[in-house]
Amino acid sequence: QVQLVESGGGLVQAGGSLRLSCAASGRTFSSYAMGWLRQAPGKEREFVAGINWSGGATYYGDSVKGRFTISRDNAKNTVYLQMNSLKPEDTAVYYCAVKSPGGSYYYSSDYDYWGQGTQVTVSS
Repeated sequence: QVQLVESGGGLVQAGGSLRLSCAASGRTFSSYAMGWLRQAPGKEREFVAGINWSGGATYYGDSVKGRFTISRDNAKNTVYLQMNSLKPEDTAVYYCAVKSPGGSYYYSSDYDYWGQGTQVTVSS
């Protein structure tokens, strides 16, 4: 069992930045591939970014490439999402999640454990 707690969301103006954090419980965090996904009102949950167990491989959704950066610190059991050049369309609840072994980063159904989410609101 893994527990995930996101933090760092808030209200920011367009063009601004936020850094989200996701703290994980458990001694095997360093063995998990992780992802950030988001869900806007009335929309399906969308893949944002993923990172493998070591941090050596990262993946991004098309809408955030070049603006968002995912990273992790296994010593702190934490994964981060640095979000720059934010746009109003980035407004959503952001979730971190543990990817299923062998699953795809891009599908929300391939994640086993989820945090409670943190709200990000970007004003125009």
